[in-house]
Amino acid sequence: MKAVLHEGASGRKGLKYGEIDSTEPKEGEVRVRLKTAGLNHRDLFIPDRHKAEDPALVLGSDGAGIVDAVGDGVDSVKKGDAVIINPSLGWEKNSDVPPEGFEIVGLPFHGTFAEYITVPAENAVEKPDFLSWEEAGVLALSAMTAYRALFTRAKVTEGMTVLIPGASGGAGTCLLQFAVAAGAKVYVTSRSEEKRKQALELGAAEAIDSEADWNEALAGEKVDVVIESVGAATFNKSVDQLRRGGTLVAFGASAGDTVEFNLRKFFYGQYNLLGSTMASAEELQEMLGFIEEHEIRPVMDKSFALSDFEEAFDRLENADMMGKIVFNIE
Repeated sequence: MKAVLHEGASGRKGLKYGEIDSTEPKEGEVRVRLKTAGLNHRDLFIPDRHKAEDPALVLGSDGAGIVDAVGDGVDSVKKGDAVIINPSLGWEKNSDVPPEGFEIVGLPFHGTFAEYITVPAENAVEKPDFLSWEEAGVLALSAMTAYRALFTRAKVTEGMTVLIPGASGGAGTCLLQFAVAAGAKVYVTSRSEEKRKQALELGAAEAIDSEADWNEALAGEKVDVVIESVGAATFNKSVDQLRRGGTLVAFGASAGDTVEFNLRKFFYGQYNLLGSTMASAEELQEMLGFIEEHEIRPVMDKSFALSDFEEAFDRLENADMMGKIVFNIE
């Protein structure tokens, strides 16, 4: 089958569009013929984490398609079912942290940037009818991450104020849409004037230039919650924008993993700092119900053929996108 693979060299030098064998489903597994797949920031990091000497790996965590083969003992789905891939492996019920053995589709196991993927049957989830194939193929990882960060961890409810730095990627646009749907007042930041305009169209109360003085732009207003995925470049500005006793949830670090901050200021402010990663299958179902109730669709950026993966990766790495980048596989 055709796929985007990583092998033989470190980093993006090891990426190629080529051939790899598809696998037959074992007991408890299904094989899905993929129609679409979604590109995530995680896919930018995998080529550095997957060793050059390891066997070829298919990248990709998000996808949607048709079940084309079913292993023994599977009765939850059948051949011909339209499904999305739940990228969260081994995390069934909501819990404080993922269980031991939790993994994400795309490393260490083959991912969705291919014509086929074989996954545990429970990870092939009924495709919502109201979503197109492109929307379904990019949904899960970003939307699951956003849902858990907002509602399980930060416990955002109607009337709260939420700040989302860099709300232009897949998770950022989901965070914005979800928080607005929940009745929160949402502020976002972006370096791009065009993306700020789009954020306002999605319901943001204020869209601030990332390079500006955030406190001045918000006329000194402090927020209840900040959902932080940028990392070192914005972390301290995010803390400064919290009200006393407010909560910061971090789930990413696209602009640097290591942060220095004033600990004394932090504990005097009675701030809450929470980490979040992905979500459980239970939260996925809650999220699917939430987006159907509120008629939320993922914000779509551009579509590419798998063979044009280099252009797609460049677009994501350069932060040119607004919303999700999708691969059309058939």
